[in-house]
Amino acid sequence: MAQNKTILRALAGEVQDVPPIWMMRQAGRYLPEYRATRAQAGDFLSLCYNSELAAEVTLQPIRRYGFDAAILFADILLVPQALGADLWFVTGEGPRLSTVTTQADFDALKPAADIHDRLNPIYETVRLLSHALPAETTLIGFAGAPWTVATYMIAGRGTPDQGPAHALRQENRALFEALLERITEATIDYLSMQIDAGAEVVKIFDSWAGSLKGADFQTYAVDPCRRIVSALKERHPSIPIIGFAREAGDAYVGFAKATGVDCVALDSAVDPEWAAAHVQVDGCVQGNLASSHMVTGGQDLIDDTRAIVKAFSKGPHIFNLGHGITPDADPENVQLMIDTVRSTRR
Repeated sequence: MAQNKTILRALAGEVQDVPPIWMMRQAGRYLPEYRATRAQAGDFLSLCYNSELAAEVTLQPIRRYGFDAAILFADILLVPQALGADLWFVTGEGPRLSTVTTQADFDALKPAADIHDRLNPIYETVRLLSHALPAETTLIGFAGAPWTVATYMIAGRGTPDQGPAHALRQENRALFEALLERITEATIDYLSMQIDAGAEVVKIFDSWAGSLKGADFQTYAVDPCRRIVSALKERHPSIPIIGFAREAGDAYVGFAKATGVDCVALDSAVDPEWAAAHVQVDGCVQGNLASSHMVTGGQDLIDDTRAIVKAFSKGPHIFNLGHGITPDADPENVQLMIDTVRSTRR
């Protein structure tokens, strides 16, 4: 079966004439069918925990576009909720959580082993998808990286510079590192359960890795990722893993070897020619078209898409955006991107 799945072939190191393609946040608010299903669910969290509807929105972009992979519809903040944090979403503003800034807050969290009752609907979504997807479509599971998840748990929301997490790291390193340890343990179990349920690839999203500098990047981005990858490979030796340390810059170099991931996802600030020379030499890369092209379209979208395909044509490559598609994107521009990728001669 794997030989028919282009994503798995790329992750195994195969250079293909046409790179496989999927898109971060490909199930989402830019699609009218998603908005209709979310309205049916009532709110975002209800949609995440309704296995049938979550599977439906995961399938919608596959039906519309024929992407080579489907990524589970969920959210990285379901893990902190399963650990005992309060989680809610404010319309137009995003997630809010109860904060973990003191030892008492940390002591109130659940052990990592106790997350599964809350997350069982997510595993059921994976099981439904593993049966519903076309035979050629790869199913991707995911989780947030410990540093990124911790930034939300400490601040109670997303912040421009992750300042509250950096402050706690400086003021109470023992508490900060205990929180990362708890998240790491939970993430290993969460991803392992997704794999047991049918995920064929998992991705670790470190969306705020770029704010970690110097030795802190190694300690709080690379080391936890390596630990998660090692534990998952021990339990599931054949599972491919994608790592996304967004805005890592020069630290993308050597990231695959340092962590053990099978593929390094690149943000759109990275020059593809540079990445081909310095990152792709270690294996598969994913990316990295700017999300803004999904809004603006036109010849610039075509030109940049072709340039990325050409730049990565000598090695294994999965075409994707450099970050998630935004709600104001035009679905027609997504189709234009796909058509351009699949018609570009490598």
